[in-house]
Amino acid sequence: MTNAVSSQPPVVLRVEGLGFGHSKQAVLFKDFAVSLSPGVTWLGGDESTGKTTLLRLLAGELTACSGTLAVNDIQLHSQVQAYRNQVFWVDPRTQAFDALTPQTYWGSVRKQYPAFADGVLSELIEAFGLEAHLPKSLYMLSTGTKRKVFFAAAFASGSAVTLLDEPFAALDRASVDAMLELLREASVHSSRAWVVADYVAPRGVALASTIVLGGVNLVSLIRPRA
Repeated sequence: MTNAVSSQPPVVLRVEGLGFGHSKQAVLFKDFAVSLSPGVTWLGGDESTGKTTLLRLLAGELTACSGTLAVNDIQLHSQVQAYRNQVFWVDPRTQAFDALTPQTYWGSVRKQYPAFADGVLSELIEAFGLEAHLPKSLYMLSTGTKRKVFFAAAFASGSAVTLLDEPFAALDRASVDAMLELLREASVHSSRAWVVADYVAPRGVALASTIVLGGVNLVSLIRPRA
């Protein structure tokens, strides 16, 4: 007798019954459910359809009205800090870290994520051309350079789930190419999941799944990796 072997990929992030709205008249999500496997998921949708809001909900930064979220069986509602230590998220538009240098900011990320990889960070400092900016405070950096500091932390964090909001915005061509290469590598990772929110899917990146948001109605299109 032969034992059946499941070909289904493991679930890294599981969301069930998620509900959220800024008011009773502005409901963005109702009974939203998704299970994300390792690799890259594209989160698409037009302006104001809730892409960033969904990222903030997945990060535990916003509190959902209903539903459960779990990363590798760590439940957000009962293990808040343990959950957040599994999920990397920073709003690339934030000014919260403006007084810090890149090294100081990365140091704070290193403390939160046990799997933070300094070797990966060193490679990304070079790939993103950040060497000359290390002594500067973040408020002194251009929009694109500041975003590269955050994205370097994201990939070096070693987090089980990494949430990226418009990762190509304001980047120079060389950094766009570096980001695409990072996402191509992420697409074949065996245990980490990335969610990339953007208007179009990242070019040349094999997707584990796709989520498309539309207006007040949520359209969820899950495409398992072949």
